Amino acid sequence: MQHIDDELMRVAMHAASRARLISRPNPWVGAVVVAADGRRFVGHTHAPGDMHAEIHALRQAGDAARGATVYSTLEPCNHTGRTGPCTEAIIDAGVNRVVVGVHDPDPRVSGTGIERLRNAGIDVLAGVLHDEIHEQLAPYLHHRRTSRPWVVLKMAMTVDGSITSGDPHSPWITGTEARRRVHELRAESDAILVGAGTVRTDDPQLTVRDADGPSPRRIVLGSAPAGARIHPCTEWSGPLPDLLDDLGRDGVIQLMVEGGARVATSFHEAGLVNRYVFHIAPTLAEPGKRVPAFVGDTHGVLGDVMRGRFRSVTTYGRDVEVVVDAADLTKPEQTR
Repeated sequence: MQHIDDELMRVAMHAASRARLISRPNPWVGAVVVAADGRRFVGHTHAPGDMHAEIHALRQAGDAARGATVYSTLEPCNHTGRTGPCTEAIIDAGVNRVVVGVHDPDPRVSGTGIERLRNAGIDVLAGVLHDEIHEQLAPYLHHRRTSRPWVVLKMAMTVDGSITSGDPHSPWITGTEARRRVHELRAESDAILVGAGTVRTDDPQLTVRDADGPSPRRIVLGSAPAGARIHPCTEWSGPLPDLLDDLGRDGVIQLMVEGGARVATSFHEAGLVNRYVFHIAPTLAEPGKRVPAFVGDTHGVLGDVMRGRFRSVTTYGRDVEVVVDAADLTKPEQTR
């Protein structure tokens, strides 16, 4: 039966992907109700205050939910917020079995959803496609565990590691496809941050224009000049951990850091980056004008080097996106 559970959970994951841009600050969840006669009813989380994924699927199923199996990528909620508990709806629908991808670390749920279903006599299986769903929900899970946003540091660079090509006639390092990908990352983020130097030099808008989805809240480290296109924005001059605490309280699930070597270095050295996204172009920087992604003392020994693995490598046009998670980076033991 495992292969059937895996197959149907992947259907739920596909549905969850449709909720990614509309559900925040709620998690983007997918659900499938499989009736006793084999019919499938698929749902996903709607906008805040509207249906959760399980409710969406159950309403489509109607009476067919009695005796059915429900697949949900995240543990069903067990509390009343702007909507009622999904556990209650599942029990009232007469569902026989529930299959869950990952537990919800939200203190209002945190195992109580599964416990309530089991206490109602429902068979619950948890952990199906756990690793894949954990990846899909990583920003949400991190936010609920730490009360801080998941920080994505995105840097565009030449193949020799410079964040500028040195070509005054071409402000872009990467091509159209990679830049479109950046707008997708922005749409997936609740806030985006650059340094005041980047604002003065590039006057970016930091909006979503080449992809579907909302534009993120804009944050500047320092002061943005009057008339800069980034306005309205939040200007911040305090410690970075305090900023993350404030954003987390405001419901920011994902923060995208997009501008400036000094800003990137500040987040990196403070250990505040969760995911590094490097867009690498098949270009060599002009000699003498190379600007590294991270500034400061770059001298070290082999034992100081952080080593990990590529989370993903994707081609966008002529450019390559390389994703590395901070959790995968470690310092190996020095060898002689």
